[in-house]
Amino acid sequence: MEGARWAFRCGSWTPSRREWLFAARCVQREEKERIGRFVFAKDAKAAMAGRLLIRKLLCEKMGVTWDEIHLERTAKGKPFLASPAPLSPSDRWSFNISHQGDFAVLAAECGLQVGVDVMKTRQPGRSSVPDFFRIMKRQFTDHEWAVIKGAGSEWMQLDMFHRHWALKESFIKAIGIGVGFDLRRVEFHVSPVHMQQGQVYRETRMCVDSKQEDTSWVFEESLLDQDHHVAVALGKVEEMNRDGLQEGDNSWISRIPPPQQFKVLCFSDLISGAIPIEDEDTDYWEDFQKKKEDPGS
Repeated sequence: MEGARWAFRCGSWTPSRREWLFAARCVQREEKERIGRFVFAKDAKAAMAGRLLIRKLLCEKMGVTWDEIHLERTAKGKPFLASPAPLSPSDRWSFNISHQGDFAVLAAECGLQVGVDVMKTRQPGRSSVPDFFRIMKRQFTDHEWAVIKGAGSEWMQLDMFHRHWALKESFIKAIGIGVGFDLRRVEFHVSPVHMQQGQVYRETRMCVDSKQEDTSWVFEESLLDQDHHVAVALGKVEEMNRDGLQEGDNSWISRIPPPQQFKVLCFSDLISGAIPIEDEDTDYWEDFQKKKEDPGS
């Protein structure tokens, strides 16, 4: 079955009262409460979009009725389908979400390990670009820094920085380790140097622990728009070692489906097939209305 590559432009979503209250009725109570605790509306919208993307995936790809889906989180905070259980291992879907900048994204495949990350290229707050790079120095290898700093103008360097960051985060999210993993253990050799919007690339390669290329992972890269990089890490579910790194036969790579472009969804797409599972809570809208959009508003 074909995987999913979905994106929702939550940054420009201005939900109406009807939309926000309906969305809140279509997620689990603990999810709704967690979303409500966000200080800024931008973060609440991104989190809501992420939960709706997951439920849409499980409904459409696994055939689980919306109101039967029960999600839980791993100890590291990664959401998974707790019930109903898949009928067989071949029916198991791996999915991952990310939200940053103006987008929330979801990537999913059946029978593969998946991690996704989206990054928006932007100025580093009050820091100069050189100061920002000094702060982040320990996150990249010498080779990666040479590529980043050799990209051209400061903006082009920032763009290459965020591209590398998305790749690293997609891998970390795929293996599910997160805190404690030294990001310099994985080194990316990006290709092509310049990407075009509307294309999906699988040419970037990864080396692990300063060794030769690790061919047990495939990375998809694309641009949602000129400022947003998205990276998808694809790996085999079985045969991971204690660090979450792949071991064993890599012949499975030849069977990976062709790359897909991310499909940008609208709100009506997000809730297609949705069935409310909670009562309407009008106070939830009032609380949302009181939130500032972001720290700068």
